[in-house]
Amino acid sequence: MPKILIVDDEQNMRTGLKDNLEFEGYDVETANDGDEGLKKILADNYNLIILDVMMPKKSGFDVCKEARKNGIKTPIILLTAKGEEIDKVVGLEIGADDYVTKPFSLRELLARVKAILRRSDSLIMDNEQREIKIGKLTIDFNSYKAEFKNKDVAMSHKEFEILRYLWKHRNLTVSRDNLLTEIWGYDETPTTRTVDNFILKLRQKIEIDPNHPQVILTVHGIGYKLIL
Repeated sequence: MPKILIVDDEQNMRTGLKDNLEFEGYDVETANDGDEGLKKILADNYNLIILDVMMPKKSGFDVCKEARKNGIKTPIILLTAKGEEIDKVVGLEIGADDYVTKPFSLRELLARVKAILRRSDSLIMDNEQREIKIGKLTIDFNSYKAEFKNKDVAMSHKEFEILRYLWKHRNLTVSRDNLLTEIWGYDETPTTRTVDNFILKLRQKIEIDPNHPQVILTVHGIGYKLIL
């Protein structure tokens, strides 16, 4: 049974989400502010975290950043009343996996929860080759592990998903729109700059010379190609 943590300072929101997610068969825990949420995230293992952005003591952005800084790769959905594109970009770039703007339909949130858990399960249960050499890194997609010269390289859950998608379509051109749809799953996609920024981060970790990439190539006007 997937275990989900809801972090939100609004009691009605926490209770409503908890009841509905439990009705769908999930094991659900809650936290009522950012401090409590971060403590639970660092102390326990969850399959998914639903995290409100605007909270007392510690914002959702700060909780997300600190979780990723501490090596937590659990998928995170951010909830916020803000709808501006810049907020979505910031949330995704600090390591969130999805972004839902309040007010939202319960049906939409449940669909996104199921989609993220399904993608996570496919990574864990994939029986393909465990260790893959991509550029200067050795990647194990099943354990979310990246190494360079036997030393761990920190990568976010989203970076692993993007890299795995490129690897599964290696030597083929993958458009930015395809990456946004397949990895983020938005009906209304964020700016393609989000994809470009993630590719830049991946190149810093994978390429021998990130300024002259040989592994993740840009296909101008379309997207990217992973060469292996």
